[in-house]
Amino acid sequence: MRLANEAGAASGRWAVILAGGDGTRLRSLTRDMTGDDRPKQFCPVIGGHTLLEQTWRRTASSVAPQQTMIVVTRSHEPFYEPVLARVGAQHVVVQPANRGTAAGILYPLLRVAALAPEASVGLFPSDHHVSDDARFMGHVEAAFAALDAHPQRVVLLGIAPDTHESEYGWIEPGDYLPGLRRPGLYTVRRFWEKPDPALAEVLRGRGCYWNSFVIVARVSALISLIRSGAPDLHDAFAAIRPALGTADEPRAAEHLYRSLPAADFSREILSSRPGQLGLLPVGGVVWCDLGSPERVLRTRRRFEEAVA
Repeated sequence: MRLANEAGAASGRWAVILAGGDGTRLRSLTRDMTGDDRPKQFCPVIGGHTLLEQTWRRTASSVAPQQTMIVVTRSHEPFYEPVLARVGAQHVVVQPANRGTAAGILYPLLRVAALAPEASVGLFPSDHHVSDDARFMGHVEAAFAALDAHPQRVVLLGIAPDTHESEYGWIEPGDYLPGLRRPGLYTVRRFWEKPDPALAEVLRGRGCYWNSFVIVARVSALISLIRSGAPDLHDAFAAIRPALGTADEPRAAEHLYRSLPAADFSREILSSRPGQLGLLPVGGVVWCDLGSPERVLRTRRRFEEAVA
């Protein structure tokens, strides 16, 4: 596999892999698979490697592993330690508790900003299946390139839908933004969160996209987006900034998380700030958010048929 550092990728490019979720909706399936209650990202749900390892390998084609940060939750330590040892992760952010995706994104972003304040960063959930890693990461490369013309935009990768999926968030594109050829970059008109099947059919016909939750932006633009959409959360993390990267960080994080309310990044931040976003369409890739047992089984059947 071509590694980003071997390919001369920009040293200011970072990745954040989100692996702090509890995976409760798949608990019955993963318990049958492993015999314990480990979250799905630490399970070989499809194929022979855990979802976290698959995500790590996928991102390594665009971002150097030594500039990849993984965010986890302390209660999952028995499950993530062996995986992190196998991939050789150098940057790990351990949340004292799971307080939702907004905190799980802001915390590692502050770590990246402390190390490389001018960096561009890609956010990658660790519970997705992608049929063609190289093609998908080619779109991620295009998203990084789009930042040259639109440095203040937060770029979301939107998946061209092949069903009227009602359990996903949908993105309605707006106007075309100049500066990027194929696949093109668009403004975001609005979000549709988990529409009913009839509305999902309408949205598909209207040219809307599934929200992959893969996001590319300057780290400063992402932190600014969180500050404008969730100022209380942003201000709460001010207390931890002086301790980042020091021996005091775990204690400071523990104190912060005791009173930190849960917050959802998509609902409370992205949906409230569409004017700051960009949409980059992704086609030619089968993509799935492995969020339900039915979706996992359907995707696993498709995967097994493809490799047979």
